[in-house]
Amino acid sequence: MSLWTPGGEIPVNRRRDEPSAPPPPAAGAAGVVGGPSLDDLSPEERAQAEQLMAQMAEVQEQIIATPAAHLVANHLMGLYEVAAIKLSAEPPRFDDAQLAIDAMAGSLELVADRLGEDGLTLREALRQIQMAFVQLRREQGGPRD
Repeated sequence: MSLWTPGGEIPVNRRRDEPSAPPPPAAGAAGVVGGPSLDDLSPEERAQAEQLMAQMAEVQEQIIATPAAHLVANHLMGLYEVAAIKLSAEPPRFDDAQLAIDAMAGSLELVADRLGEDGLTLREALRQIQMAFVQLRREQGGPRD
C-alpha cells in the first residue's frame, strides 16, 4: 500500500513486524522525483530551469487569483470545443463528441447555478452542440436518439 503526496508515492507499512520500504528518491529540479538536481545542471541549464520554475509559480498565482467559477466555465467551454472539433472531423467522431457533450452536460447539471451568467451561456452552448450532434447524426444516417 502507498500514500500519494505531491512529492510522489510513499510506501506505507501497515504491519509493524515487516521492515519499511526505503524512502522514495529525492526530488530534483522543479520537484520532479528522480529528476536532475539543480546542482547537476550547467549554469545555462540552471538559469533556464529557474526561469521555468518562476513562470510556473506565476501561473499558479494567476490561478489562485482567478475565481474558480471562471476557471470551471473555461474548462466547460473546452469540452464544447472538443465536441465541435470531433463533429467536424471526416467522418464525424460521434462517440468522442458524445463523451465531451455528456461530460459538459453532467458538469453543468451540478454547477451551472454557481457560474453566474456563464452558466446561462454554457447551457445555451450545450443546447446548440446537442442540436448539431443530432442533426449531423441524422444526415449521416445514424440512430435518431
